[in-house]
Amino acid sequence: MGFYAERIAPRIVDAACGAALTLPLRRRVCAGLTGEVVEIGFGTGRNVPHYPPGLTSVAAIEPSDTGWARAAERIAASPVPVRRAGLDGAALPFEDDRFDTALCTWTLCTVPDAPAALRELRRVLRPGGTLHFVEHGLAPAADRSVRRWQRRLDPLQTRLFGGCHLTRPTAELVRGAGFEVTALDEFYEKGAPKPWAATSLGVATSA
Repeated sequence: MGFYAERIAPRIVDAACGAALTLPLRRRVCAGLTGEVVEIGFGTGRNVPHYPPGLTSVAAIEPSDTGWARAAERIAASPVPVRRAGLDGAALPFEDDRFDTALCTWTLCTVPDAPAALRELRRVLRPGGTLHFVEHGLAPAADRSVRRWQRRLDPLQTRLFGGCHLTRPTAELVRGAGFEVTALDEFYEKGAPKPWAATSLGVATSA
């Protein structure tokens, strides 16, 4: 990682993802987590306060040392054991059928190979295990003007925000990795301009 990607971008992303308007979405997406959890794009641990009671453990996948260091206080305050277990969501260091649930929040927009990361999550989930996700991405097909703006802004977005894209179709990517999407809420996040606000929150099951 270069200096900007390692030291600056994580702070910018942390500030954006720490906005108050994300809190109810984090609570919703974390509510159904159970057992052993793998979380990709752990970042600075913004989800930790929203983990439900009774989780066995969380294996955190986070490439940024800066992000991990900034998560230290949240991890220390968590009743759930959290360990940094890997750096690359597209190459998870676990055996097949290891985890009960998986979590990704505002992550699929940024990982270099989102389809590979989703296939890896499906691989390490037990049969019937669930992926819980909330992501911003490509606006609905009916909103052509929003999509046009997203495509115009995407090159600048990726440079300034650590590789984050505005144009990835979340639900399509999840289904393409072999998951069955069993719950999906698509909406514009309140308080943000539409090119950045198109949001998908859902649950998908591993066959």
